[in-house]
Amino acid sequence: MAEAHQAVGFRPSLTSDVAEADLSASALQEIYLSGLRSWKRHLSRFWNDFLTGVFPASPLSWLFLFSAIQLAWFLQLDPSLGLTEKIKELLPDWGGQHHRLRGVLAAALFASCLWGALIFTLHVALRLLLSYHGWLLEPHGAMSSPTKTWLALVRIFSGRHPMLFSYQRSLPRQPVPSVQDTVRKYLESVRPVLSDEDFDWTAGLAQEFLRLQASLLQWYLQLKSWWASNYVSDWWEEFVYLRSRNSLMVNSNYYMMDFLYVTPTPVQAARAGNAVHALLLYRHRLNRQEILPTLLMGMRPLCSAQYEKIFNTTRVPGAQKDHLRHLRDSRHVAVFHRGRFFRVGTHSPSGLLSPRALEQQFQRILDDPSPACPHEEHLAALTAAPRDLWAQARRSLKSRAGEALEAVEGAAFFVSLDSEPAGLTREDPAASLDAYAHALLAGRGHDRWYDKSFTLIVFSNGKLGLSVEHSWADCPVSGHMWEFTLATECFQLGYSVDGHCKGHPEPSLPRPQRLHWDLPDKVHLSIALALRAAKTLSGDTDCHVFPFSHFGKSFIRRCHLSSDSFIQTALQLAHFRDRGRFCLTYESAMTRLFLEGRTETVRSCTREACNFVRAMEDREKTVGDSQCLSLFRLAVDKHQALLKAAMSGQGVDRHLFALHIVSQLLHLQAPFLDQVHSEQWQLATSQIPVQQTHLFDVHNYPDYVSSGGGFGPVSGTGGPGALNPDGGAGSLHTCLLPPASWWGGTWAFCSPRPVPFQVDDHGYGVSYIFMGDDTVTFHISSKKSSTKTDSHRLGQHIEDALLDVASLFQEGQRLKRGCRGRGEEDAGNRRGSLPGH
Repeated sequence: MAEAHQAVGFRPSLTSDVAEADLSASALQEIYLSGLRSWKRHLSRFWNDFLTGVFPASPLSWLFLFSAIQLAWFLQLDPSLGLTEKIKELLPDWGGQHHRLRGVLAAALFASCLWGALIFTLHVALRLLLSYHGWLLEPHGAMSSPTKTWLALVRIFSGRHPMLFSYQRSLPRQPVPSVQDTVRKYLESVRPVLSDEDFDWTAGLAQEFLRLQASLLQWYLQLKSWWASNYVSDWWEEFVYLRSRNSLMVNSNYYMMDFLYVTPTPVQAARAGNAVHALLLYRHRLNRQEILPTLLMGMRPLCSAQYEKIFNTTRVPGAQKDHLRHLRDSRHVAVFHRGRFFRVGTHSPSGLLSPRALEQQFQRILDDPSPACPHEEHLAALTAAPRDLWAQARRSLKSRAGEALEAVEGAAFFVSLDSEPAGLTREDPAASLDAYAHALLAGRGHDRWYDKSFTLIVFSNGKLGLSVEHSWADCPVSGHMWEFTLATECFQLGYSVDGHCKGHPEPSLPRPQRLHWDLPDKVHLSIALALRAAKTLSGDTDCHVFPFSHFGKSFIRRCHLSSDSFIQTALQLAHFRDRGRFCLTYESAMTRLFLEGRTETVRSCTREACNFVRAMEDREKTVGDSQCLSLFRLAVDKHQALLKAAMSGQGVDRHLFALHIVSQLLHLQAPFLDQVHSEQWQLATSQIPVQQTHLFDVHNYPDYVSSGGGFGPVSGTGGPGALNPDGGAGSLHTCLLPPASWWGGTWAFCSPRPVPFQVDDHGYGVSYIFMGDDTVTFHISSKKSSTKTDSHRLGQHIEDALLDVASLFQEGQRLKRGCRGRGEEDAGNRRGSLPGH
């Protein structure tokens, strides 16, 4: 260990009294400076919290109010209507010479009380204004008079120069929908995928539920909505994520990619140095609340609560449920390379290490020839194991290797320096992209610490990626951080001509500290079981990534349609061609319009979408293009209505989920809710938003755009039964859980009386991102063991469906004719030649 090495090498050489005095002064100075930095951080946090609490007012407004009261007194006016005199009477009598001081203190107290009342009034007024959602329901490009008035009032009450958490006190709480409306919308959503007999049976259960259990369960939810910040989000985090006993790898985590066509530097240590420095700059801005809150329409703020746990956070496994451990600060990162773990300090006494200094530390790790200790190389596979197995092994690990475990779990985040290259290659673009996605999602099963809030992955050729644990936040939050990181490390920090970070090394820095693990014998078996299961799960995951470059957002915009609804409707056509049937489709929508809101489900397989798909399949026989286009527009409009309802808290699934939780807590049998949660979701979809377009110049540098990310397929298992030494799945307990809700995943309730969730292994996970104006990149996942799914086959169906839909429009017909010449090319060459690096 580096600290022990330094301690052994230290020899006292100061013997004179003068030297002792100098040493004492130096030590006292270091203690003083250390305490000063600590107090500065505490004061900065206190001041930021104070500014957030009084927003949209400011300390200057208090000073203005106090000055106005003093001026009124000077003019012999009493704006307090006698209250100031009463306050003065309550103050101690310090004698005649302090009479004026008592008056100033009384005026200051009255000004403070009045200021607090005004702030409270502003918060209430802004909360009422933000509860209006009529703007969501209006057609694109049109704005009614009430909405214009609302916008003007929001602009007046919103204040200026908001900080990240400034609007938290003014956000409305998520409403509990009408249970009758929720049941009606649910029945409408399942009608396209159920036979007449099954639908009638489900409708009968629904009517029985409304008559017998609904009112009682709804009453409990209404009570919680008044008492808690959000009626569903805490239960969602606990029961969907933290109580899930499945492996996090593939089933819960998701990944984010680097630039698709360029790599700023091929030097692995340099890319790691700049990326880590950029991430810590983001954390610094986050601590100071200098990140601007996300605003819809430039005016409507979204909840920022999820930003709090981006850094210094670890998911700690437990016997029955996990918990999130978040530290206020951490001044190191944990690094994994060739089976060895290191602790790398990120700060010196003068502050954050420079990118070049960080590069130097990572290069020292890369150059370290020491081998991994027995079983250390595969230790991280435990974090990919079912949570019960990992919780049991962690207890043994903590008793024998607590210091090393704390260095990893207490790190700002985890860094994996991979020994293999990744990313798009000219020789085989399709296979290289698929391998890149697979490496980020699953890796080798033992080279990621899946419990950390995120793992930064740096490949040997300088390519980057993220693997993100899902329980602490949803994709838009980590995506915001990732956009900042890519833009900062590439455009602001930059690299020298030889590919290294700018600046100079710091040879005096102590070497990275190698972590040593004293592993108990009983942990060895757990590691072997976890590694075998992780490799099996990783080997069964089929990833496919392809950029669709025939058209993108600009073409859809010219069609006067929503880009997301366009893609979602085309996905219905592609999936029907792939499977020959309709299925329940999960699309994730955010509910961050509300305090502590997370996500809601948009059930994209609607009756209107099914009608459009059937018409497209009969297009050349009985139905013309004009009728297909009319049906397509109806399907898009329906999807838009569902999306807006979900965003405004009027979705279906979170309400039914919360009702189900209450029924379980009350031990109340609700056959309808059991039926709802025995549904099969076979298509999970999500759009990855691009939030900070100002950071990227897509017109002059179109290749410098993030290529999005993806998640695992819909699956009914969280890991093979091989984890149980007896060959069964006993280590999973009795809870039959699907993946724990990624951006667009699915979920089940896990309790001592588990509800079986009927999900097979024949599902897909599909995410997509609009790269600039003319490209959409798709990330598809499925199980290789499934005989009914194939990620590449669905990818081809998606491309064909998009071109077929585009051909319904006059401009799109030219696009499809231009693609006919490439129709028989290999799918991997869809993009054509790659731009130079």
